[in-house]
Amino acid sequence: MMEQFAHISVLEAKEKLADGQTKVVDIRDERSFELGHIPQSMHLTNGSLHSFMAETDFETPVIVCCYHGNSSQQAAQFLIHQGFHEVYSLDGGFEAWRLAQPIAHSA
Repeated sequence: MMEQFAHISVLEAKEKLADGQTKVVDIRDERSFELGHIPQSMHLTNGSLHSFMAETDFETPVIVCCYHGNSSQQAAQFLIHQGFHEVYSLDGGFEAWRLAQPIAHSA
């Protein structure tokens, strides 16, 4: 069990997501999320936090994504404090992912 969140690169995140066990949560604003996000990511807001925690096993690895990898660090540490065992902050955030990997759109 991790005491602190860990940093993860886009490439490492892509590899981790390939196992189908890892979840990605995106904490950017709703409009940004609709315009583009990591495939299979969930939009995590104050409103969806409770259901996310209720539906997600604490042993599930979670990668937190924001714009540039700054806000995600606080959110990742928050999830560690809530009891999640394995939490990562995506280095470079969505902007780094978008430059290197395919994205999905809701809008």
